[in-house]
Amino acid sequence: MQQAIEAAKQKIIELGKKMLQAGLVAGTWGNISALVREAGLVVITPSGMDYTCLQATDMVVLDLQGRPVEGQRRPSSEAPLHLAIYQARPDVGGIVHTHSEVATAFAVVRQPIPPVVEDAAMLVGGAVEVARYALPGTPELARQVVEALAQRSAVLMANHGLVGVGRSVEEAFTVCQVVEKCAKIYAWACTIGQPAVLPEQDVLMLSRLYRSAYGQPAK
Repeated sequence: MQQAIEAAKQKIIELGKKMLQAGLVAGTWGNISALVREAGLVVITPSGMDYTCLQATDMVVLDLQGRPVEGQRRPSSEAPLHLAIYQARPDVGGIVHTHSEVATAFAVVRQPIPPVVEDAAMLVGGAVEVARYALPGTPELARQVVEALAQRSAVLMANHGLVGVGRSVEEAFTVCQVVEKCAKIYAWACTIGQPAVLPEQDVLMLSRLYRSAYGQPAK
């Protein structure tokens, strides 16, 4: 069990650096967590620390009720949001919250990002909807995000940013990358003409194919 926790810490440190380098966040904003399913524990980034300097000892381990199990740092202020998603979605094994610029622009105008490219349809499973505004770190924000996320893999927080979820924290990070790319493509397409949104039945089929047949089988 401890080995799995330590592996999750290292993966989060790696993804935190990638998130910063990719411009998905600025400074110390955003947060990342991973569920260690066999232990029923969540490893999450600490609040307000430089991603380039994070070490395993900085990570915070919580149980699914938010009680600290390991670590001396204060957990991310969005820990209640992460825990609410894990409790509502047993399929989720990782969560990444970013402030990427184009996706956040959609959050500011409170407009969903429709599935206009196939990779976004595969990963998200529908439009990226906008959760109603609530103050960060509050139970109300967690409730609104869980409701707007539903069974999809990404959701926008009004005037705030993007949350991506996945079966693993690596997949959640990829979701955030692909949603930001889709947001850019949709915004550019709107300046050229009327974007064609993929039909709902095709989106559902693409999502099912991705989950059942994309990539290589596990060894």
